[in-house]
Amino acid sequence: MDITAAAYAASTLSFIVWAGAAKWYAIPWLRQHGRATALTALLWIHALRYVALQIYSAQAAGFAVPDDIRDRIAYGDVFCAVLAFAAIVALRYRRAVGTLLAWLLSAVGIVDLIGAMAGGIRADLFGKAAGVTWLILTFYVPLLWVSHVLIIWQLLSRGTEPLLPAKSIEH
Repeated sequence: MDITAAAYAASTLSFIVWAGAAKWYAIPWLRQHGRATALTALLWIHALRYVALQIYSAQAAGFAVPDDIRDRIAYGDVFCAVLAFAAIVALRYRRAVGTLLAWLLSAVGIVDLIGAMAGGIRADLFGKAAGVTWLILTFYVPLLWVSHVLIIWQLLSRGTEPLLPAKSIEH
């Protein structure tokens, strides 16, 4: 099996595993907690998207990525990480803007993932990736997609549920 086929196989398996974990563990857990806590748990996944900055060190080590695609991936993911953390802080203090930031993260994050995937396919990144880059593409990116689905589900299904007062923060 060549590296591209292995990457696509690993990515597909990661989608299946993350979807199973979501169905059997995350969804029941999310239903047991308030809206702010449920959203916050999902947003933490996106708060770590700055890991995409490793693309600069990967490029220095020989991972050939066109500059425009590299920068779009890095800046888009860092912006999403900042949005996610801002939403987490707002939800922690039960501010309504946290919900708006979660919506913004979902919109920007999905557009960013689609753009990065399109650029990555054009640049054959699956065929060139190795090490941490390979793990991000085949393990973390599927988790981002699954978590976006869960975030949007929470935003749509619990949109009228009030945020708990700050003194009622779940731990």
